[in-house]
Amino acid sequence: MSEKRKPLLGLLGKLPRGTALGNSGKTHCPLCMGLFKAPRLLPCLHTVCTTCLEQLEPFSVVDLRGGDSDTSSEGSIFQELKPPSLQPQIGILCPVCDAQVDLPMGGVKALTIDHLAMNDVMLESLHGEGQGLVCDLCSDREVEKRCQTCKANLCHFCCQAHRRQKKTTYHTMVDLKDLKGYSRIGKPILCPAHPAEELRLFCELCDRPVCRDCVVGEHREHPYDFTSNVIHKHGDSVRELLKGTQPHVEALEEALLQIKRVNTALQERVEAVAADVRTFSEGYIRAIEEHRDKLLKQLEDIRVQKENSLQLQKAQLEQLLADMRTGVEFTEHLLTSGSDLEILITKGVVVERLTKLNKVEYSVHPGVNDKICFSPQQKAGRCRGYEVYDLHRAREKQTASFTLLCKDAAGESMGRGGDSVQVAVIPKDKKDSPVRALVRDNKDGTYYISYTPKEPGVYTVVVCIKEQHVQGSPFTVTVRKRHRPHPGVFHCCTFCSSGGQKTARCACGGTMPGGYLGCGHGHKGHPGRPHWSCCGKFAEKSECTWMGGQNAPRSLLRTVAL
Repeated sequence: MSEKRKPLLGLLGKLPRGTALGNSGKTHCPLCMGLFKAPRLLPCLHTVCTTCLEQLEPFSVVDLRGGDSDTSSEGSIFQELKPPSLQPQIGILCPVCDAQVDLPMGGVKALTIDHLAMNDVMLESLHGEGQGLVCDLCSDREVEKRCQTCKANLCHFCCQAHRRQKKTTYHTMVDLKDLKGYSRIGKPILCPAHPAEELRLFCELCDRPVCRDCVVGEHREHPYDFTSNVIHKHGDSVRELLKGTQPHVEALEEALLQIKRVNTALQERVEAVAADVRTFSEGYIRAIEEHRDKLLKQLEDIRVQKENSLQLQKAQLEQLLADMRTGVEFTEHLLTSGSDLEILITKGVVVERLTKLNKVEYSVHPGVNDKICFSPQQKAGRCRGYEVYDLHRAREKQTASFTLLCKDAAGESMGRGGDSVQVAVIPKDKKDSPVRALVRDNKDGTYYISYTPKEPGVYTVVVCIKEQHVQGSPFTVTVRKRHRPHPGVFHCCTFCSSGGQKTARCACGGTMPGGYLGCGHGHKGHPGRPHWSCCGKFAEKSECTWMGGQNAPRSLLRTVAL
């Protein structure tokens, strides 16, 4: 018996709260939890009281399963297929394993009686000082003695009557307490068709026990023998069948152990991977925060450099404007208020000044622009071992590239090449002039893709494999103008880089006493760190932001301190 198997959810509502089916032993009903009373053996080999089975709600087998009859557990993978039955049949569900039980014509009372369970109940009752056993004759009083000849349990009154009768006078009577050491004290099994006769014979044709009246009536001319003579043959066949079943039990137990071990390993692996994910995420967050601070610092440096350049241009233009106004106002005043002689006397100085001011070259446009962009799709190397992204994108007339990594449905790298990869790079404003893209198969599941945009602007990049877009396709890429090199020198100061020339200037705006137009260490306007003389940027590997051109004259603009 499978006492530890749990029922399906369909019957949980019928059982008492807290009942654990199958754990009540061999003597207690799994439904009422009391000692068995007229126990019936179900086809699934579970035993239940007759009255408890009668209380279960029956159903039509045809309505439930479309005529498919099966006594195994519903939904089980071990079902035995049977041909559909056209006649509706009444069935119930086993309260222990939820297996379907097709009731015979006689209903629940036609099911096999579990005499082994009845014997176990009697033994347990004996160990409990006879509590629960009643007399087999009067069915009223408690049992005191047992007739070893009739195999009947008798109360005190029926025992005396048993001895007074002539047929049973010499039957052996024993006290009930003397039977506690016995392993079997079962009552004789009587024929259901002839209740006065004990089942002692076995009909080979019908394959069931019969009594003496049966072999002269219903089973006349059937081959039969005493049960003691045929038990060896039938017992051996059951043992052989058991021998074939036991390996399945061991295999199933081992399978359950393996499932338990795999489930345990799965939980451990999930916890380990979760820890890895948390560690990776925390590290990634720290790396992103560190790179964020770095980008913000770069942004602040760009702001300072551009503001310095604008402030320098502003100061120079304001100074030039003041000089121009002074010259204009003085000349107008001279021409309107001065005498002829006064005009002629000051003419030389005025003409020289105005001529010099008119030759000064200056730009009416800001020397720098406000364009600063962050490109999260453009990789900027690694920070703490993690990929991060920088403030740059593709540039015109420079080759840009990316790598396509192909993965399978499980997210694993394909590890092989050979797929048909199509790439199209299309300018947003000139869709009829796509940029030629080159695809190189690395033979390991990755593809190196490169292209050279001809003009700055917004481009659409379409990536397809076997005419199917990859995840995220189409992509948008902003192409910036080509990198502008520095026309100046990266120096510590103008005095050192020019060898002490007084006329050499620097975009940082620094000057030195003694007529030096460029910067010097510790003097006014020097930024205190190495920088480019052309635009004042501090990063040696950077793009020049000076808009005047490499050969534009700048010597007439006065350098002032910011």
